[in-house]
Amino acid sequence: MKPLEVRKYLFDILQACELLVRFTEGKTLAEYLQDPMMRSAVERQFEIVGEALAGALRIDPSVASAVSDAHRVVAFRNRLIHGYAFVSDEVVWGVLENNLSTLRHEVATLLGTPGQDE
Repeated sequence: MKPLEVRKYLFDILQACELLVRFTEGKTLAEYLQDPMMRSAVERQFEIVGEALAGALRIDPSVASAVSDAHRVVAFRNRLIHGYAFVSDEVVWGVLENNLSTLRHEVATLLGTPGQDE
């Protein structure tokens, strides 16, 4: 079992993933592009995911072996924060469509709650 602090970070990641799903469920890229509130909410949750993962990695570097592209997730967060003027909405949407479910599954597995990954 992971240390309590790591589990807290993992829980934050899973919670942010759940919110990302909730915010975008049934939506299209076109709707995303037209809704600044949705874009802001999605970017904020991705920022939380990356920051929480960075925190977990600082405490337990072995988390990187259980989370696909862990360092790219953190880099994505850094891009959202520091390179916000160059963030591509299409890239953000692509991450939602192509990577979010894997991240949810991996983090839920680390927490011992695999039913969360659907």
